[in-house]
Amino acid sequence: MHKTSEWLQSFKSAPLQPNFLKNSTKKTVKLSITGGKGGVGKTSIALKTGLDLAKAGFKTLVIDCDSNLSNTAIKLGTPITNNFERLIKAQVTFEECLVQNGRFHLLPTCNGSLELFESRLNFDEIIIDIIQAHEDEYDYIILDCPAGISRESLNLNAYCDFRWMIVTPDKASITDSYSLIKVLFHKYHVQENHLLINMFQNETQRNKVAQTLSDTVRNFLGMPLHQLGGIPRLDVSAETFDTFFLSEAKSDLNKNFAKILYKFTEQVGGLIENETSAHGRSVTIEQDVH
Repeated sequence: MHKTSEWLQSFKSAPLQPNFLKNSTKKTVKLSITGGKGGVGKTSIALKTGLDLAKAGFKTLVIDCDSNLSNTAIKLGTPITNNFERLIKAQVTFEECLVQNGRFHLLPTCNGSLELFESRLNFDEIIIDIIQAHEDEYDYIILDCPAGISRESLNLNAYCDFRWMIVTPDKASITDSYSLIKVLFHKYHVQENHLLINMFQNETQRNKVAQTLSDTVRNFLGMPLHQLGGIPRLDVSAETFDTFFLSEAKSDLNKNFAKILYKFTEQVGGLIENETSAHGRSVTIEQDVH
């Protein structure tokens, strides 16, 4: 049986157990950046996470999981190509599809490919096959997942070791994200999720959103929702947002995001601070925990 099919089939017989998807001995960390609602900043956060981890010394791959409306390359200012469609047809290699910047690699997908749109390919299985073929080459693989609870998005979220739920102070975002967490729990036995509040106005608002969603998950599903903090709403124009957000310049924004990465890696095993990466490099990330 195909590897991906085996993995999907396992959910039909596997008993409910803690950390069902975290029993792998592989060193590569697979992280999905996800959420129940679109427009909450997932793609920008996925790219920044990948860029900052690469800056810290980890070899990192970001995969755009929107099969036909890919915008990760656009946010980085790199040309749009149809290389992913050619990769599926085995006309180009995986390496030829990548946008590379040192230890940071990006795999964009397609934009408006009619052939891909009309195909009956299972896009989630294609992505999982790519991960399985190349995960030993990376310390981190980050999936920029489409919002919502489509079959493909659910499978990709469940396949990852960890999930960052990106939520804004919007009732629809909170409600839809809870729905995603609930379906992942009941259908895939996923019991571990991290919460990142984006675009909040003040700490009172951020705490209220975090408390509301955390209490709901605990009361109705009986499991924790790990807190990562948040990213405040930035007073930056839409035209310059990504340039500012993805910048490496020293700023309060970057210090805050370093804290978020530090908290996450500390919670999942201290993979950044005073550790050696899977590829043998001693690495640290700038952070201020006070």
